[in-house]
Amino acid sequence: MLQHEKSVVVFSGGQDSTTCLFWALKQFREVEVVTFDYGQRNKQEIECARGIAEELGVKFHLLDMSLLAQLSPNAMTRHDMDIVHEDGELPNTFVEGRNHLFLSFAAVLAKGVGARHIITGVCETDFSGYPDCRDAFVKSLNVTLNLAMDHNFVIHTPLMWLDKAATWQLADELGAFDYIRERTLTCYNGVIGDGCGECPSCKLRLAGMNAYLDKRAKGESS
Repeated sequence: MLQHEKSVVVFSGGQDSTTCLFWALKQFREVEVVTFDYGQRNKQEIECARGIAEELGVKFHLLDMSLLAQLSPNAMTRHDMDIVHEDGELPNTFVEGRNHLFLSFAAVLAKGVGARHIITGVCETDFSGYPDCRDAFVKSLNVTLNLAMDHNFVIHTPLMWLDKAATWQLADELGAFDYIRERTLTCYNGVIGDGCGECPSCKLRLAGMNAYLDKRAKGESS
């Protein structure tokens, strides 16, 4: 049934959202992506997202959400803040309300372009404690959006229960492992591909990739 429907992917050009894009291209008749300019420290991710969309032949939308940078100081929007994660606290890369607002605006866009399916790469397994990556939040917002806009939206979260190793496995199953490894931007310091290797995002990505490659090698050799 999904092969006859249209979807919108919330898209940053990173590993998770690009995996979701490849997933959506397998599931839906038509796919568009929406990227948000929220004053993020790495403007490169916007151009990376645009480039991937062009290469994969999907319509690209860019929405201005720069007001987020005005509301809450965080390391994702402030170049003068070091990235830190104290024990028992949220990392200072958490942007208050980001996924709430992104999904809400994605829904407005989706309805306008005739889509009811919204795909996001949020994950409760490797989520650094971000409250707006939780399954309960997404399900709650899905109900709220349906009521607020009188539209039968379905928010899909293909990565919700996957750790990073399993996310790499999904990319491989979709035939996109090398593309996602080489073309996506996950690094907080703006380095495409395997990244800087030092920031928390790169360490999580690399650890997951190595765990999956080890698993794959053992499977191939057995």
